[in-house]
Amino acid sequence: MSAVERRIPLGPLVGTVGAVMLVVSLFLEWWEGITGFTAFEALDLVLLALAVVTALALLAEAGVRVPALVPAGGALAPALLALVIVLVQLVNDPPIVVGDGGPGQDTGIWLAVAGSVLMSVGALVTASRISLAVDVRRRETATRDPAEAETRRPGEGP
Repeated sequence: MSAVERRIPLGPLVGTVGAVMLVVSLFLEWWEGITGFTAFEALDLVLLALAVVTALALLAEAGVRVPALVPAGGALAPALLALVIVLVQLVNDPPIVVGDGGPGQDTGIWLAVAGSVLMSVGALVTASRISLAVDVRRRETATRDPAEAETRRPGEGP
């Protein structure tokens, strides 16, 4: 029985997880009582589109068949743009929450920051062709009989 070797590239994996986190964050409260979709007029849709484009580009780099909507290597620019937009919203509150004693920042915005950072790191690792991969293989079991171990070739199962 031959061992099936499967390598999972970490750059696209990390970036895609970040894109999912950014999309999920839009449904959560960014400020007390105000979700990402409620707070923004069109910026929420821009962030959603940037997350989808980044995820599709990263999945294509990982070898997954996706619609050819994104050029190869096109993940870095949308990921960095999403990071800039989220950081600007962190520093400069939108009009719906501005004012004395306005609502404080909530879980959604911090998840968006983490997601956009992961998107950018994943896209950067993928674009720079740094080889990071998880090698998924079956673990070989140790033999108890020394005589059996000598007759078996390396890589053979019991």
